[in-house]
Amino acid sequence: MKNILTEREQNVLFYVSQGLINSEIAEKLHISVHTVKAHLESIYYKFKVANRVQAAMKAIALGIIDLKAIA
Repeated sequence: MKNILTEREQNVLFYVSQGLINSEIAEKLHISVHTVKAHLESIYYKFKVANRVQAAMKAIALGIIDLKAIA
């Protein structure tokens, strides 16, 4: 399942799981807020989820996000 996400989508998900808001993610990744939103929409579609919390939880459950790396 990890392979269905682009590297950038994985980066966005990592920051989402840390609780960052879109503008903070955009700053960290040097992209626009609009681009962050586009990546999130793509993630939601691929994961068949409705929001960022569900996306982060699914990523953790699938082993895409390591909770140890967040702490």
